[in-house]
Amino acid sequence: MSSKRILIIEDEKPIREMIAFGLRRAGFEVAEAQDCRAGRTLLVDKRPDLILVDWMLPDMSGLEFTRQLKRDTSTRELPIILLTARAEETDKVAGLEGGADDYVTKPFSPRELVARINAVLRRATTDVAGEVLEFDGLHLDQAGHRVVAGDRAVILGPTEYRMLEFFMTHPERVYSREQLLDRVWGGNVYVEERTIDVHIRRLRKALEEFGYDRFVQTVRGAGYRFSTRAE
Repeated sequence: MSSKRILIIEDEKPIREMIAFGLRRAGFEVAEAQDCRAGRTLLVDKRPDLILVDWMLPDMSGLEFTRQLKRDTSTRELPIILLTARAEETDKVAGLEGGADDYVTKPFSPRELVARINAVLRRATTDVAGEVLEFDGLHLDQAGHRVVAGDRAVILGPTEYRMLEFFMTHPERVYSREQLLDRVWGGNVYVEERTIDVHIRRLRKALEEFGYDRFVQTVRGAGYRFSTRAE
């Protein structure tokens, strides 16, 4: 049984209660909010391990709420899953680029939602022995789950951290989108290949301030690699 705490922000009470019921049956601790304002209050009172937020809310869109949390240094590493009836690829990309770690389209089954939550939580938690990886001044502390450039912290979301960790433990090799999906997300979770490009952009943006975005290289027609050599 999981003791992870999930915050649900959903204005439609029947849907919110249905989701909460399924998550409690799966062993999660659940907090519920009907809008972003109430969600932020609960977030301050007791920090959740993951947030489920509906896209369409009465006081603010779930996407804008996600963007706000990702801009705040105290909450930017919180995993967030967007719930929405929007199924267009452009909406999915907008959600991911806004900072969401996953995107679940309504209607969905309780089993699918629990699987998605568990997958995101796994990506947010390092399970490696504790080696410190270093490339040209960029340090990744696997035990402390921190990335540092010089003496400054590099703030990454959980998926970007896992992606960078994979790249730094497998330097100079080219990986296709399909291979990255399998290695970073796991083969038992369905994620669209386009998602890789979104997270690559987010990883590069986080590294750009420190001059390390050049390490994440696109190999045209093949995929991506992590290399300290010039492209």
